[in-house]
Amino acid sequence: MRKWARPRGSKRKRPSASILQPIQLFGLICVFALVRIALSFRRIPAGESKTSSNAVAREYLDAFIVAGLVALFLITFVVRTFYIPSGSMEPTLQVHDVLLVNEFEYRFHPPQHDDIIVFQPPVDSGGTDFIKRLIGVPGDTLAVHHGTVIRDGVALKEPYIKDRPAYEMVVKNYDIYVDGTPLDPQSANIPPRSMWKAPDRIPPGFYFMMGDNRNNSDDSHYWGFAQTSGTFVAGLMKGHKARFTGHAFVLFWPLNRARILQ
Repeated sequence: MRKWARPRGSKRKRPSASILQPIQLFGLICVFALVRIALSFRRIPAGESKTSSNAVAREYLDAFIVAGLVALFLITFVVRTFYIPSGSMEPTLQVHDVLLVNEFEYRFHPPQHDDIIVFQPPVDSGGTDFIKRLIGVPGDTLAVHHGTVIRDGVALKEPYIKDRPAYEMVVKNYDIYVDGTPLDPQSANIPPRSMWKAPDRIPPGFYFMMGDNRNNSDDSHYWGFAQTSGTFVAGLMKGHKARFTGHAFVLFWPLNRARILQ
C-alpha cells in the first residue's frame, strides 16, 4: 500500500492565520468605546462650538465603533480574511496574497467544481487550514492521464494551473490510485466500501482537492478526500473533526492583483 508522505519540495498552504482575529478587533472596539466615554464626560466650556475638535473626535469615534461592530459580526459569522504563506496555489494565488473567505455560503448550497476552498485537511496540520481548488465532487469519476485531469470522461481545460501534473491518478476500486498504487486508508482519508455508491465514483460527502501548482501541492492525491463536516473516517486524522471553512471569493491584496476569484 502507498504510504502518505509530503511531496518533495511541497509547501503546505496554511491560510488560517487571519489578518485580524475577532478577539483583536473586539479589543480595538473596546479601546475606542472607552475613549468615546471619556470624551462624553469631558465638560464642554461655555461658548465652545459643536464643531470643536472634541465634538469632531466623538463623531469619528462613533463611526469607528459602529463600523467595528459591523466588521466584528462579518468576520465572526460571514467573511474572514486569510493570507497565503506558500506557493501550492500558484499562479492563481501568490505568497502573501490576502483573501476574503465566505464562511456562510455552504450553508445554502454544496461546494461547486472549481471553487477555491479553505478547509481542514485530513492530515496533522497543527490545527491550520489548507486552501485548494475543488476538482471532484460526490458522484464524479476522476482521473489524471498524461498531465490532463479527466472528470466524468471529459478532459478539463485548466488555464489556471502552473504545470501539468507529472503523475497518473484514477479513482477506482474504492480507492485513489496514484502511479498505479492505491492510497493506504491507514494514512489517507479513503472511506470504507460501505460508504461508496460505485467503485469508481467519489462517494457522498467526500471531495477531491488539488492545488493549482500541481507538482508542488500537498493535496488529495497524497492524503485522500476532504470532507465538509463530521469526522474523518480514515487516515491519520480518523475521528477528528472535518470541515470546510469557506469559499475564497475575493483577492483584495495586493491592490494591483485584486480581483474576484474564479
